[in-house]
Amino acid sequence: MIRKISIWAAALALGGCSTGSVVHHGVGAANNQRIAVSTPAAATPLGGQRGGGTPYEVVGSEVWNVPDPASGRDYQIFVVLPASYADQPDRHYPVLYVTDADYAFPLIRQMARRLNGEGPAIEDFILVGLSYALGEDGVTSRRRDYTPTPAGTGGSSQAVHGQSRQYTAYLRDQLLPFVASRYRSDETRRLFLGHSYGSLLGTQILLEQPALFSGYVLGSPSYWYDDKVLLRQEQAQALRRADLAAKVYLYVGEYESPQHGMSVDMVADTRAMAASLQSRPLPSLQMKLDVFNDEDHLSVAPRGFMHGLKYLLGVPKG
Repeated sequence: MIRKISIWAAALALGGCSTGSVVHHGVGAANNQRIAVSTPAAATPLGGQRGGGTPYEVVGSEVWNVPDPASGRDYQIFVVLPASYADQPDRHYPVLYVTDADYAFPLIRQMARRLNGEGPAIEDFILVGLSYALGEDGVTSRRRDYTPTPAGTGGSSQAVHGQSRQYTAYLRDQLLPFVASRYRSDETRRLFLGHSYGSLLGTQILLEQPALFSGYVLGSPSYWYDDKVLLRQEQAQALRRADLAAKVYLYVGEYESPQHGMSVDMVADTRAMAASLQSRPLPSLQMKLDVFNDEDHLSVAPRGFMHGLKYLLGVPKG
């Protein structure tokens, strides 16, 4: 059965995102993986259409509604299974969860295919895109769900920030169990990828619930948020943290600094977080930081995604 995802053809920047309309055309295989979280709320497939001016479709994908009963909001996941999935029914796969999925999901899907175009460079994996709340624009959804405190960043007094802990609870209690119950996922290899506010969310999960994911790609993190609250949190928690079992890839563009017109120094902040974590006695932590030349906050993401895939899922050469 051909599986498709349809996305409204709209340009999307990670700094301010818009929602997409998606349809479902298939069902993945169930698995027997176990995860120590609660039973998810009911999820429903969506009807679909094609042609006649309908949205552009990414072939080989699935879309599922996975509601959040705690907030009353509906979210979707976009899923692509590896080419080997149907032919290897006993195999379980790492799962990469990506935020800002309207932008990142189709891009990473094609990157993974490209990397393995001349032989295996990265492992096969299940790709899961995390949508914004249905009925909301991306800016509204991500500034609420991806940020750690309600301090906000100025602008409209109606803007809601600081509900990332609630969103993380939704991921833990609803979305991850749904994926684990429907697909042959390796629940020891759950991976997270986020950029900007998305990596702010990822860093908070790393600091507060690191076992939720075994690997993290954290790109151009907005550590300036609320007077560098996550940098301060990392330092405050350091004495209580015996270890941090995670593989973490950080990236930032060299132009993300005041010298190149930025109001904040994201390069210095990212270096500070990496240095702070690497200074601790954390034997299970693996970390790499890349500062990419000739890149800014909007241009660096594809380059960082590619290197992040290779860092977390790279196949040894030879």
